[in-house]
Amino acid sequence: MNIQGEAYTRLTGEFSRVGRILFQAGLNNSHSGNMSVRLGDRVVITRRGAMLGELAGDDLVQVGLAVDDSGIALASTEVGVHRAIYAATSHLAVVHTHPRAATALSMTRDHIVPVDDEGRYYFKRVPVLSVAASIGSVDLERELPALLKDFPIVMVRGHGAFAVGGNLEEGLQITHALEWSCDILSRCLALGMDENELVGDRRHGEW
Repeated sequence: MNIQGEAYTRLTGEFSRVGRILFQAGLNNSHSGNMSVRLGDRVVITRRGAMLGELAGDDLVQVGLAVDDSGIALASTEVGVHRAIYAATSHLAVVHTHPRAATALSMTRDHIVPVDDEGRYYFKRVPVLSVAASIGSVDLERELPALLKDFPIVMVRGHGAFAVGGNLEEGLQITHALEWSCDILSRCLALGMDENELVGDRRHGEW
């Protein structure tokens, strides 16, 4: 049974607000990315091909956490990944984006270690997951949830970021903070700086 009522109306507004900020911040292009929230045994997720910067009520789809229903055909192509994350963790929201600087850095490293102090405060280290098929795949469903038990955000090599939290805004915050840190790291590398010297504590990368 689909969830409705005043609380669901507020949730729809939250999807719209967070989606708009993600787009305006350049964390997604016009039709990329997806978001979801878990409500008991139901998952509210963005529609396949939805524009996150202009979400309306009919851009959200409700599906069962473990059981397919009529909404599954309309849901994001990543719906299986979102359901696998909820099934394996206690998180209540998933935000998937395509941040440019973080995605570029994910091409050549197994983890991203911020060099700026705020980034280090938030992340310490962000793992990069490499799988054969990186979009809506069984590989992601199998390997991503285990990493998100220990880290609030994981980069999928060449694809994008999956952030988790208690609500959509937490996913937005951690995603934006990572992209900010990756932009700073990229600028430092472009200036010829040694990122190992910038990080200082060499054990930091093992956290």
